[in-house]
Amino acid sequence: MVLNTKKTSTMTFRIDEDVLSKLRSESKHRETSLNTFVNHIFKRYVEWDMYEAKVGMVPIAKPIIVELFGKMTKDQAIDMANRIGKNVVRDTALFMQGDMGLDSFITWFEARMRASSIEINHNMKNNIHTFIIKHDLGENWSLYHTTVLELIFREVLGKKVDFDYNVGMMSFKFAE
Repeated sequence: MVLNTKKTSTMTFRIDEDVLSKLRSESKHRETSLNTFVNHIFKRYVEWDMYEAKVGMVPIAKPIIVELFGKMTKDQAIDMANRIGKNVVRDTALFMQGDMGLDSFITWFEARMRASSIEINHNMKNNIHTFIIKHDLGENWSLYHTTVLELIFREVLGKKVDFDYNVGMMSFKFAE
């Protein structure tokens, strides 16, 4: 059995008492150690938060997304994915990851879903990647994202992908 051990360093920080109290309380609520919780915060910062404003991301409440995509027709969702979605996603992933290979894109996509509070499950069996995304953002959100992802995988990564989606979930599979 191979353990996944990462090299760690010890560092001392001075933290405002109110901030530390909230961090301790939240780590206790999540039933994790303060060290593990703070490492998750730092990881999210270096994987996502430090780039978010630089690439033009803005946080939007889920009910607003549901309303915006709900007002679109299916043709409008597909058109937006084709006109701007593919290029924005490709450029954002490239900027944040430094390259646009398959592994880099998967890492970026998973970080994006986590940062958006969207549940994602990624399994790999017999060299087949399977992603299941639970979002509850509507069918047009699924359609938009499956269209963007299909374009990225086919045109940029050279992969054939099978998609399925509905009003609250989407899934896709591809061979390694």
